[in-house]
Amino acid sequence: MRNIWYYTRLLWVKSMRAGAATGCHQLPERSFFFRQYQFPVCARCCGVLIGESMAIAAAAKKCDVKPEISLLAAETMFLDWFLQHTGKLKSTNGRRLVSGILGGFGCWSLEIAVLKRILKK
Repeated sequence: MRNIWYYTRLLWVKSMRAGAATGCHQLPERSFFFRQYQFPVCARCCGVLIGESMAIAAAAKKCDVKPEISLLAAETMFLDWFLQHTGKLKSTNGRRLVSGILGGFGCWSLEIAVLKRILKK
């Protein structure tokens, strides 16, 4: 009979494979850890998943987000990435998480708005 740690490790390995399948780079220095286990996606991707979930929840509650707000939120993630990529500013996992939440929310709320317009026609 296998113990709980075997199944915990098995679940973590499967989660890491699923995270890699999303296209996440999974760099340890850009990821959160819980105890000894690295999250299956990096801090920014974790934020994007949270932001996307928030946009879906907002749409389900019939909350309309102005496109300008959605664009600004999405651009925030791009700006954080760009400043980090060019070496102008060192990003932290906290900043990556927040910019990911904004980016995920902004992109999905824009996509939902477009879908609503298409379905109205």
